[in-house]
Amino acid sequence: MLPTRSLGTTGPAVSALGLGCMGMSALYGEADRAESIATLHAALEAGVTLLDTGDFYGMGHNELLIAEALRTAPAGRREQALTSVKFGALRTVEGGFTGYDGRPAAVRNFAAYSLQRLGTDHIDVYRIARVDPDVPIEETVGAIAELVEAGHVRHIGLSEVGADTLRRAAAVAPIADLQIEYSLISRGIEEKILPAARELGIGVTAYGVLSRGLISGHFTRDRALAPGDFRGMSPRFQGGNLDRNLALVDRLRAVAEAKGVSVAQTAIAWALAQGDDIVPLVGARTRTRLAEALGALDVTLDAADLAAIEEAVPAGAAAGERYPAAQMAHLDSEH
Repeated sequence: MLPTRSLGTTGPAVSALGLGCMGMSALYGEADRAESIATLHAALEAGVTLLDTGDFYGMGHNELLIAEALRTAPAGRREQALTSVKFGALRTVEGGFTGYDGRPAAVRNFAAYSLQRLGTDHIDVYRIARVDPDVPIEETVGAIAELVEAGHVRHIGLSEVGADTLRRAAAVAPIADLQIEYSLISRGIEEKILPAARELGIGVTAYGVLSRGLISGHFTRDRALAPGDFRGMSPRFQGGNLDRNLALVDRLRAVAEAKGVSVAQTAIAWALAQGDDIVPLVGARTRTRLAEALGALDVTLDAADLAAIEEAVPAGAAAGERYPAAQMAHLDSEH
């Protein structure tokens, strides 16, 4: 069994690492379905209990994939699995994003479809992917609270919101966790958002702990990206930004090699070391990458290690924003 952490003061106990499943369906090029199912099964077998998805990942593909994996997993492992689902993104047939819908009627509609695709009678943690600027967060959270009362949802989460929005939402109903990007090169939450979450007893599920592979130690300057791969338009993967960011990775590699562990394990272990209220999500798409990520749980970073990591990759050292400008505009957490 893996060590566990609680999603805030009101949320469930989950494995200390969760599995982010988006890449099995979208945004990183073609994925191998059989290997995706095998990776989900391996995660469950290893004791991973938190599976994170979004109803818009592959327009329902990811939820159906998770449903298949759970249906074909041993009963004991299936029963331990918890689903964390994001909703609200509006898509086109061609795969474009056209906004977010947080109206109460839309919340109920999205949930109904997710429950059907997942083949379950409840969602463990439910959250809007981005704040709908046209709908007060109180109304969106209130609608999820009604789903909790009806038994369709167990816990309420939030995603990429700022400290003020976090407080407004928590005044409506208990919030289990905030899902937000947090890594060695994405530390913006440390100033206001993380302190607010801790003040309110809200946990953090940290996505992007390897910065979409950028600080995994596996990404190279000459890597060819598949058509549709998000990283092809991500500022941190462009031109001089990529060169500067990979130079940071080389510095991190020196620290990792001194400890006899991989770069990815060092980056994940750093996230784990930032507090017991933080549950990193790893986006492993293969059993090999999953095994490497889980190995981070065996890495202990002492004060000297953390100082060496900080020196190698200081806060604010990354070159480029974490999303293209149009997507940054949707992030309440950045305003």
